[in-house]
Amino acid sequence: MAGLDLTVGQIARRSMHVTPETVKGYAALTGDYNPLHFEESYAAGTPFGRLVAHGGITTGILHALVAEDMPGPGAVFLSQNWSFTAPVFAEDTITATAEVLTVHEHKPVCSLRIQVTRADGEVVLEGEAWCYRFSPNEG
Repeated sequence: MAGLDLTVGQIARRSMHVTPETVKGYAALTGDYNPLHFEESYAAGTPFGRLVAHGGITTGILHALVAEDMPGPGAVFLSQNWSFTAPVFAEDTITATAEVLTVHEHKPVCSLRIQVTRADGEVVLEGEAWCYRFSPNEG
């Protein structure tokens, strides 16, 4: 089995605009109606000070980046080790960045440095992940 057609240092980025509809759609999909996301008076009493988007929305853009951009179609996460460092709010635009750290020589596996930032430049998530890319004829 051949390795991936990636090089160490290669970078991919993907952005999305988070809206109140994004938050509502995520809650409808997952059943997560935490008051941090929906009750303004509750959220105002937290360190965030206002409604925040689900962490799953922030990580969701990473799934799209891996599956669509790099490594690309057929790619899945094997493992993730990341930390949320700041909140994402409705009406924020976030950008996910992945940088190739290692590429296995004989297997379709790579490790990535992961970061998600808000448009104001603040890092909201950072860490590393391992990915595997299936081929259509595999298995």
